[in-house]
Amino acid sequence: MADAVTLDPGEEVRWEGHPRLATVLPSALVGLVLLAVGVAVALRVSPAGLLLVPVGLAIPAVAYLQVVNTRYLVTNRAVYAKSGVLGRRVTSAELSRVQDSSFHQSIRGSLLGYGSVGLEIAGGNDIDFRNIHAPQEVRALVDRISGREELPGTIEQWTAVREELRALRAAIEEHGLPGR
Repeated sequence: MADAVTLDPGEEVRWEGHPRLATVLPSALVGLVLLAVGVAVALRVSPAGLLLVPVGLAIPAVAYLQVVNTRYLVTNRAVYAKSGVLGRRVTSAELSRVQDSSFHQSIRGSLLGYGSVGLEIAGGNDIDFRNIHAPQEVRALVDRISGREELPGTIEQWTAVREELRALRAAIEEHGLPGR
Protein backbone atom coordinates (compact mmCIF):
# COMPACT_ATOMS: atom_id res chain seq x y z
CA MET A 1 0.00 0.00 0.00
CA ALA A 2 3.07 2.22 0.10
CA ASP A 3 2.31 3.50 -3.39
CA ALA A 4 -1.04 4.94 -2.27
CA VAL A 5 -0.18 6.38 1.15
CA THR A 6 2.59 8.69 2.26
CA LEU A 7 3.30 8.20 5.93
CA ASP A 8 4.29 11.13 8.12
CA PRO A 9 7.68 11.12 9.89
CA GLY A 10 7.39 8.89 12.94
CA GLU A 11 4.30 7.11 11.60
CA GLU A 12 4.78 3.34 11.77
CA VAL A 13 2.75 0.56 10.16
CA ARG A 14 1.14 -1.66 12.80
CA TRP A 15 -1.05 -3.80 10.51
CA GLU A 16 -1.59 -4.17 6.79
CA GLY A 17 -4.18 -6.39 5.17
CA HIS A 18 -6.53 -7.02 2.29
CA PRO A 19 -9.78 -8.90 1.65
CA ARG A 20 -9.46 -12.66 1.54
CA LEU A 21 -9.18 -14.04 -1.97
CA ALA A 22 -11.78 -16.68 -1.06
CA THR A 23 -14.43 -13.95 -1.19
CA VAL A 24 -14.20 -14.17 -4.99
CA LEU A 25 -15.60 -17.73 -4.96
CA PRO A 26 -19.32 -16.78 -5.14
CA SER A 27 -18.63 -14.57 -8.17
CA ALA A 28 -16.59 -17.36 -9.76
CA LEU A 29 -19.50 -19.74 -9.25
CA VAL A 30 -21.95 -17.30 -10.87
CA GLY A 31 -19.52 -16.80 -13.76
CA LEU A 32 -19.11 -20.53 -14.21
CA VAL A 33 -22.88 -21.05 -14.30
CA LEU A 34 -23.33 -18.26 -16.87
CA LEU A 35 -20.50 -19.71 -18.94
CA ALA A 36 -22.06 -23.19 -18.89
CA VAL A 37 -25.56 -21.88 -19.68
CA GLY A 38 -24.21 -19.73 -22.52
CA VAL A 39 -22.37 -22.64 -24.12
CA ALA A 40 -25.34 -25.00 -23.65
CA VAL A 41 -27.76 -22.49 -25.21
CA ALA A 42 -25.34 -21.87 -28.08
CA LEU A 43 -24.99 -25.59 -28.80
CA ARG A 44 -28.68 -26.52 -28.48
CA VAL A 45 -30.76 -23.43 -29.26
CA SER A 46 -29.01 -20.41 -30.75
CA PRO A 47 -25.52 -18.98 -31.19
CA ALA A 48 -26.81 -15.93 -29.29
CA GLY A 49 -26.15 -17.95 -26.14
CA LEU A 50 -22.48 -17.17 -26.64
CA LEU A 51 -23.27 -13.62 -25.50
CA LEU A 52 -23.33 -14.99 -21.96
CA VAL A 53 -19.72 -16.20 -22.24
CA PRO A 54 -18.05 -12.77 -21.85
CA VAL A 55 -20.41 -11.92 -18.98
CA GLY A 56 -19.54 -15.24 -17.33
CA LEU A 57 -15.85 -14.40 -17.64
CA ALA A 58 -16.19 -10.75 -16.60
CA ILE A 59 -18.03 -11.30 -13.30
CA PRO A 60 -15.25 -13.30 -11.54
CA ALA A 61 -12.55 -11.20 -13.22
CA VAL A 62 -13.99 -7.94 -11.82
CA ALA A 63 -14.45 -9.51 -8.37
CA TYR A 64 -10.84 -10.70 -8.42
CA LEU A 65 -9.52 -7.30 -9.48
CA GLN A 66 -11.54 -5.60 -6.72
CA VAL A 67 -10.03 -7.91 -4.10
CA VAL A 68 -6.41 -7.63 -5.24
CA ASN A 69 -6.68 -3.85 -5.59
CA THR A 70 -8.06 -3.28 -2.09
CA ARG A 71 -5.66 -2.71 0.81
CA TYR A 72 -6.07 -1.68 4.43
CA LEU A 73 -3.50 -0.11 6.71
CA VAL A 74 -3.32 0.74 10.42
CA THR A 75 -0.46 2.88 11.68
CA ASN A 76 0.30 4.28 15.10
CA ARG A 77 -1.54 7.47 14.03
CA ALA A 78 -4.20 6.66 11.40
CA VAL A 79 -6.23 4.09 9.48
CA TYR A 80 -6.32 3.90 5.68
CA ALA A 81 -8.42 2.04 3.09
CA LYS A 82 -7.42 1.98 -0.59
CA SER A 83 -9.60 0.55 -3.33
CA GLY A 84 -10.15 0.86 -7.03
CA VAL A 85 -9.70 -1.15 -10.21
CA LEU A 86 -9.50 1.59 -12.84
CA GLY A 87 -9.30 4.60 -10.51
CA ARG A 88 -8.06 4.79 -6.97
CA ARG A 89 -9.82 5.84 -3.79
CA VAL A 90 -7.95 6.28 -0.53
CA THR A 91 -9.87 6.99 2.66
CA SER A 92 -8.02 7.85 5.85
CA ALA A 93 -8.75 8.99 9.37
CA GLU A 94 -6.63 9.84 12.37
CA LEU A 95 -7.03 7.34 15.18
CA SER A 96 -8.12 10.16 17.51
CA ARG A 97 -11.24 10.53 15.31
CA VAL A 98 -12.31 6.88 15.64
CA GLN A 99 -15.42 7.05 17.83
CA ASP A 100 -16.48 3.42 17.75
CA SER A 101 -15.41 0.12 16.29
CA SER A 102 -17.16 -3.14 15.58
CA PHE A 103 -16.53 -6.43 13.86
CA HIS A 104 -18.84 -8.81 12.09
CA GLN A 105 -18.43 -12.40 11.01
CA SER A 106 -20.92 -14.42 9.00
CA ILE A 107 -21.21 -18.15 9.67
CA ARG A 108 -18.90 -18.82 6.72
CA GLY A 109 -16.50 -16.14 8.00
CA SER A 110 -16.47 -17.69 11.46
CA LEU A 111 -15.64 -21.09 9.98
CA LEU A 112 -12.93 -19.73 7.68
CA GLY A 113 -11.50 -17.08 10.05
CA TYR A 114 -12.46 -13.86 8.28
CA GLY A 115 -14.89 -11.00 8.80
CA SER A 116 -15.20 -7.24 8.64
CA VAL A 117 -14.21 -4.38 10.93
CA GLY A 118 -16.24 -1.18 10.95
CA LEU A 119 -14.72 2.07 12.18
CA GLU A 120 -17.07 4.96 12.97
CA ILE A 121 -15.23 8.20 12.28
CA ALA A 122 -16.12 11.57 13.85
CA GLY A 123 -17.42 13.83 11.11
CA GLY A 124 -18.41 10.92 8.85
CA ASN A 125 -16.43 9.04 6.21
CA ASP A 126 -16.59 5.76 8.15
CA ILE A 127 -14.06 3.10 7.16
CA ASP A 128 -14.75 -0.61 6.74
CA PHE A 129 -12.10 -3.30 6.45
CA ARG A 130 -14.12 -5.98 4.64
CA ASN A 131 -13.48 -9.72 4.58
CA ILE A 132 -10.15 -9.58 6.40
CA HIS A 133 -8.38 -12.30 8.34
CA ALA A 134 -8.85 -12.17 12.15
CA PRO A 135 -11.18 -9.16 12.40
CA GLN A 136 -11.36 -9.34 16.23
CA GLU A 137 -7.61 -8.89 16.46
CA VAL A 138 -7.61 -5.94 14.05
CA ARG A 139 -10.44 -4.27 15.97
CA ALA A 140 -8.59 -4.80 19.27
CA LEU A 141 -5.42 -3.33 17.72
CA VAL A 142 -7.25 -0.20 16.55
CA ASP A 143 -8.91 0.18 19.96
CA ARG A 144 -5.59 -0.28 21.77
CA ILE A 145 -3.64 2.16 19.59
CA SER A 146 -6.41 4.77 19.70
CA GLY A 147 -6.62 4.49 23.49
CA ARG A 148 -10.12 3.01 23.37
CA GLU A 149 -9.59 -0.38 24.95
CA GLU A 150 -12.87 -1.68 26.21
CA LEU A 151 -12.10 -2.37 29.88
CA PRO A 152 -8.89 -2.51 31.85
CA GLY A 153 -8.15 -5.67 33.78
CA THR A 154 -8.85 -9.33 33.31
CA ILE A 155 -12.08 -11.29 33.67
CA GLU A 156 -10.76 -12.74 36.92
CA GLN A 157 -10.11 -9.26 38.34
CA TRP A 158 -13.60 -8.07 37.42
CA THR A 159 -15.13 -11.24 38.88
CA ALA A 160 -13.31 -10.52 42.15
CA VAL A 161 -14.62 -6.93 42.13
CA ARG A 162 -18.17 -8.20 41.57
CA GLU A 163 -17.89 -10.66 44.46
CA GLU A 164 -16.57 -7.92 46.73
CA LEU A 165 -19.50 -5.65 45.81
CA ARG A 166 -21.97 -8.46 46.45
CA ALA A 167 -20.45 -9.00 49.90
CA LEU A 168 -20.73 -5.27 50.66
CA ARG A 169 -24.35 -5.21 49.52
CA ALA A 170 -25.21 -8.23 51.66
CA ALA A 171 -23.56 -6.60 54.70
CA ILE A 172 -25.47 -3.33 54.14
CA GLU A 173 -28.77 -5.18 53.70
CA GLU A 174 -28.18 -7.20 56.86
CA HIS A 175 -26.90 -4.42 59.13
CA GLY A 176 -27.99 -1.22 57.39
CA LEU A 177 -25.77 1.76 56.64
CA PRO A 178 -23.55 3.00 59.52
CA GLY A 179 -24.96 6.05 61.29
CA ARG A 180 -28.60 5.34 60.42
